Amino acid sequence: MKKIEAKKIFNGNADFILGAHNFSQIPDHHYPEIAFIGASNTGKSSLINSLIGKKIAIVSSTPGRTRQLNFFKISGYKDGFVIVDMPGYGFAKAKEKHIAHWQKTSFLYLTKRANLKRVFLLIDIVKGIKENDQEAINIFNSLGVSFQIIFTKIDKLSLEKQKTIIEKNYDKIKDSPALYPQIIATSSSKKYGIEELQNTIVEILQNL
Repeated sequence: MKKIEAKKIFNGNADFILGAHNFSQIPDHHYPEIAFIGASNTGKSSLINSLIGKKIAIVSSTPGRTRQLNFFKISGYKDGFVIVDMPGYGFAKAKEKHIAHWQKTSFLYLTKRANLKRVFLLIDIVKGIKENDQEAINIFNSLGVSFQIIFTKIDKLSLEKQKTIIEKNYDKIKDSPALYPQIIATSSSKKYGIEELQNTIVEILQNL
């Protein structure tokens, strides 16, 4: 199979479909979906914008501003695929009942979404895998949802420090049954690792 160039897909040709506050609002379509989730301050929206090549996800200085499942259609591959920006966890400034509602909607999505092909779990490399990240990993394992780790903000550390932290954290989760073992290290501000992430998604799509 001929490999498709990522730059021909991630060229800014993307559209916001909708934001789902409840599972019943999630769009009924056949497009394969790639989801992104992480703690509320990992730079998720910035990474999605760098990935797509368009400022389409809302970036805020206030942690936890993504309070719904946001669906973005990318049109450059076959008849399209969808990037899903899931609500962050851990630091959202909101009422507990609202946070519980987002978590329930996200859990239902992970449980019931047949066209979800992989979840990218974002980890701030400066902080490493925390307790709430491990809870998310446990959910992926229990549901059999394929997930892959993306370390963000790697420009904050030296290459030697990056390597040490990545190896230390990978040892914590390497036996996770639902883990896809390739680690991707990124920086949205410096564009480090973005092409690798794009190529990984192309590989996922071509292997469907």
